[in-house]
Amino acid sequence: MKQRLQNDLTTAIKARDELRSATIRLALAAIKTEEVAGKEARELSEAEIIQVLSREAKKRKEAAEVYRGAGAEDRAKAEEAELAVLSEYLPQALSAAELEQIVKSAVAEVVATGLVGMKAMGAVMKIVQPQTLGRADGAEVASLVKKLLS
Repeated sequence: MKQRLQNDLTTAIKARDELRSATIRLALAAIKTEEVAGKEARELSEAEIIQVLSREAKKRKEAAEVYRGAGAEDRAKAEEAELAVLSEYLPQALSAAELEQIVKSAVAEVVATGLVGMKAMGAVMKIVQPQTLGRADGAEVASLVKKLLS
C-alpha cells in the first residue's frame, strides 16, 4: 500500500496534478509519523496503513462539514476533493445492510456466551472492528451495537 502511494505520488507529480500530489504527500506524512511514533520506528502493516488513511479521510469529512457550516463552500469542496483522493486507497465502504448483518452475527455470538446488555459491548466491538476496519465509521458501528444490545 505504501509503495502504491509512492508510485501514485510520482505519477501525480509528473502529471502536475497539484491536488492529488498534495493529498498523497499528506497521507504519506501521516503514515511516516505513525511509523516513528512510540519508542522505536517500525514498518506499518497493511491494516495499520488503512487505519491511518481512514483517520485522514475522517478529518477531511469533518473539516468539510465545518467549512460548509461556516459558509466557506470553496474550502468545503477542497476538503471533499482530498477525501475523494484518499477514498481511492480505502476498502469499499460497507452498506447499511452489510454492517447490520456483521453486527447482528457478532451480537448473537457474544450473547451465546452469556454476556447480555451493555456488558457485551466490548466483546461485540472486539469481533466487529477487524471486519469493518476502514469500511465503516467507528461511531456508526458503536451506535448500531448499542441499539442492538438494548
